[in-house]
Amino acid sequence: MAVDATLPIYVISVAAELADMHPQTLRQYDRLGLVTPSRAPGRARRYSQRDVTTLREVQRLSQEGVSLEGIRRILQLENQVAALQYRVQELTDELASRRRQPDSSRVFAAGLAGDVVTLSRGQRPRPRSQAMVVWRP
Repeated sequence: MAVDATLPIYVISVAAELADMHPQTLRQYDRLGLVTPSRAPGRARRYSQRDVTTLREVQRLSQEGVSLEGIRRILQLENQVAALQYRVQELTDELASRRRQPDSSRVFAAGLAGDVVTLSRGQRPRPRSQAMVVWRP
């Protein structure tokens, strides 16, 4: 049985030990927004395995001379890239699903003004302009 990496299970002392850091460092990183743990009832911090991995990455970057602000920006950009990759995968899956479905018989017509009209296959667009472009996916 695999453990969910996002499940907040570690108290601050355990997370600090796993990340090879002092608990006060984890508190500081929380205040700076580098790693934001979940909060248990009573406001106690709870860290996930993903948080511990991030703490290790922060430590590695810090040892390489990257400032805390630089680390924050790197983490922000990595999260943005991951979210975009997830969205691309969603859209790819949706496109593949649509291609597996029988022909939806949609036709799009575009007028000179840039308007787009959805038509059924075999239906003609109402003449609004003299030049119409018809596109069939």
